[in-house]
Amino acid sequence: NLSKLNRQPGLGTILVGDDPGSLAYVEGKHRDSAQIGIKSIKVNLPATANTGEVIKAVKDLNQNTECTGFIVQLPLPSGVNSDEVLLAMDPDKDADGLHPINLGKLVLGAKSLVPCTPKAILALLNEYKIKLSGSKVLIIGRGATVGRPLSILLSQKQINSTVTLAHSATTNLLELIREADIVVAALGSTHFIKPAMVKSGAVLIDVGITRGATGLLGDIDPAVIKVASYFAPMPGGVGPMTRAMLLSNVIELAN
Repeated sequence: NLSKLNRQPGLGTILVGDDPGSLAYVEGKHRDSAQIGIKSIKVNLPATANTGEVIKAVKDLNQNTECTGFIVQLPLPSGVNSDEVLLAMDPDKDADGLHPINLGKLVLGAKSLVPCTPKAILALLNEYKIKLSGSKVLIIGRGATVGRPLSILLSQKQINSTVTLAHSATTNLLELIREADIVVAALGSTHFIKPAMVKSGAVLIDVGITRGATGLLGDIDPAVIKVASYFAPMPGGVGPMTRAMLLSNVIELAN
């Protein structure tokens, strides 16, 4: 109930350029916000914007009292320094949980905003009462938005999973997939994981995405449903929950 909060939550977005995918993603976030009474603050910059101009937009939202949390839509154009832009954000307004201070708190196990996709994956696992303590979790992909923060989150003391973080230099990947109780795929390779690779009853979560001739495709072949106990597909699995977690973070920041 938003009326019980100290103030009305406000979601700010900074979009640089006119990439159709990014534009649709940002518009979806504002539609979600409108449905539950979160105020929208949109900042759209041209693709020609430089690092200084994007940082100015960040500092404006830092100061904007109507904005309780905001995101910078990634990826930014190649000429913009993403690290400098994220560092300029007020950590207390970082709705994506990707500011170095918030990621540092996650590493330390201190109270912090959790990045949206890892938070969404944990919420799904908890909703379906998947056993996490002691379970072998394999995360394929070490990106800063999903793989690395998820590995830290699931290995924390209150969750207690045994986490392996695999990547492009991992030599025994097929063996690790076969042994895992839970597999989270975030490598961006279309239908890389096939039913024969996973053990019976495994939990499979797809967060990889590639654009094929037939539309958006994930890293996991949907046929795995024949052997998996649970399967979160891409698209349609983690994605909607990630959007919900963004709104959850914005509301948390308004409290």
